[in-house]
Amino acid sequence: MTVPISNLVTNVVIILGLFSKFGESMRFDLTSGHTKCVSEDINHNGMTVGKYGVVNPNEGYPLPDTHKLTVKVTSPYGNSYHQGDHVESGNFAFTAAEAGDYTACFWSPDHNPPATVTVEFEWKTGVVSKDWTKVAKKGQVDMMELELKKLFDTVSSIHEEMFYLRESFEFGVKGGRNARA
Repeated sequence: MTVPISNLVTNVVIILGLFSKFGESMRFDLTSGHTKCVSEDINHNGMTVGKYGVVNPNEGYPLPDTHKLTVKVTSPYGNSYHQGDHVESGNFAFTAAEAGDYTACFWSPDHNPPATVTVEFEWKTGVVSKDWTKVAKKGQVDMMELELKKLFDTVSSIHEEMFYLRESFEFGVKGGRNARA
């Protein structure tokens, strides 16, 4: 029984997906003069990327000054990994030096009358944080395909050997014994 290489690749991708952490994407409102924080549990040496931006309430016009944010991303021990002052959008990326809850806090300056700022925020950790389209070059894919074919041949050989041993045991060929009654 042979399994097409495409099925093997699909299974590998599914397994990797099950063992990876997923990204978080959200949209929230922030009233001026208030802070909103989001935490993410990240493993030691875990990769993470984040992207945030203020949604313009008047599309086609410049973003009002009341819709600028201060953003800070900190580690469980208070080390700062990103800081943005009076910004409308930004990105961050880092490899976690310590395990634990990393926190991204968004603060909107106080305005009178109060303004509500809508923020779009995406935070990815683990395997999903890597941009695989930039990683997988044709030469690397060809090498991976070759390695997968070798693995497939090894698995097929082991599979065939298991069937041979089972048949040998069932029919009494193994060790010169007679078949079972």
